[in-house]
Amino acid sequence: MTEDKLAAYQTLYTCLETVARLMAPVAPFYAEQLYSDLHPEAERAAHPQSVHLTDYPSADGTLIDVQLEKRMRMAQRITSLVLALRRKVAIKVRQPLARIMVPVLNEEFARNLKAVESVVLNELNVKSIEYLGADNTVIVKRVKPNFKVLGPRFGAQMKTLATVLEGLKQNEIVQFERQGELTVNLGDTKATVLLAEVEIVSDDIPGWEVASDGELTVALDVTLTDALREEGVAREVVNRVQNLRKESGLEVTDRIELFLATGNSETQAALKQQQEYISTQTLAVDAHFVDALPLQTPSVEVELDAPYSNLLIGLARVNMASTKNRKDR
Repeated sequence: MTEDKLAAYQTLYTCLETVARLMAPVAPFYAEQLYSDLHPEAERAAHPQSVHLTDYPSADGTLIDVQLEKRMRMAQRITSLVLALRRKVAIKVRQPLARIMVPVLNEEFARNLKAVESVVLNELNVKSIEYLGADNTVIVKRVKPNFKVLGPRFGAQMKTLATVLEGLKQNEIVQFERQGELTVNLGDTKATVLLAEVEIVSDDIPGWEVASDGELTVALDVTLTDALREEGVAREVVNRVQNLRKESGLEVTDRIELFLATGNSETQAALKQQQEYISTQTLAVDAHFVDALPLQTPSVEVELDAPYSNLLIGLARVNMASTKNRKDR
């Protein structure tokens, strides 16, 4: 078991035990059942016999990691923006994409994003993040004033303010995002505009989709190369095979044979290119390309986007002992 997986299990265990203790006064029987499931009879000697014999949980402020929470909030915001862009262009999360671009506001921003980069890439199924400096000319931003909010404040000066905001240069917009407010000249007077009172929008980039949330902007590369499409087909196949394994009642460690039926040459070529990955992920000892699936074989149809065609997948459990005997002979 990897350290990450062990840490995940330990975290889940701690959360469930704490929930059992928290709910004990209001849901005593369910809390007792949950506690008993977490502490089998063999472990009871090291723990109180009942959840009702444990101390009620108390908060431990020393366990709060403010910087970690800040980094995870950033990861969640970026993930939400990119997933929305995927939905906008109808690209499934299982389809890998090449990269995202994120303008860096300051060193702290870059450091926090770097710390959660692997989490973001994994959640979004994107291969890399490109960090853009404040002087980048790739993502061009504009400021749109919120007339409903600013109108009552500035009245007759609103038109002048709108012209000033819409004419801001890129470096001025970056400074606005960093400070959260901007002081502008309106004739003989000065006024302060808050970032929450405007909307920062980005111009479209060919082959990219751009979205913003306050000071945060991300651009998603939606160009699909042949290699990325093939990876997408492989991930779709793996997902369907794993579901089919569960529906067929196979054990997690059972080895299988795959039967792949498709009359489309491009689909077959993509599957052959990704065969090693598919076999590794599904515990397949072999993959057979057939015109029709064997009778009484558990099967599933996979719908694939053009240029590929739909695919029929069947599987059969492999007896590894007999396979070894055949190889020995």
